[in-house]
Amino acid sequence: MINGRVALLLAALGLVGCSSRPAIPVASDQTLVMESSILAAGIIAEPPDMGTQELQPSASSRLFNERQQPVTVHYRFFWYDARGLEMHPLEAPRSITIPARSGVTLYGSANYLGAHSVRLYLYL
Repeated sequence: MINGRVALLLAALGLVGCSSRPAIPVASDQTLVMESSILAAGIIAEPPDMGTQELQPSASSRLFNERQQPVTVHYRFFWYDARGLEMHPLEAPRSITIPARSGVTLYGSANYLGAHSVRLYLYL
């Protein structure tokens, strides 16, 4: 009887674990998240600077391509309120091609007046 209950409990726990969404573990003060493929592609990024433009929170970040060929990078700005909660709806992912041996600046602006912080996520 006990073995049956233990097996049932383990099976239930296994199903709960399978239903969780994959997430990138980050610290609350980490403002720049890059997949390892970004570094392998020769891209260097600066953490986003947050400011205000026309009363809307905005952010910018400078990216550099150290390679001899252009690299297309996908990115998304995530905005957070004063309590550190992610604000929805999320911005759509965007892409930019960085020319060989040069840099570009990414810009984002929050659609919410309550945004207090930002995180930039980069991937290929």
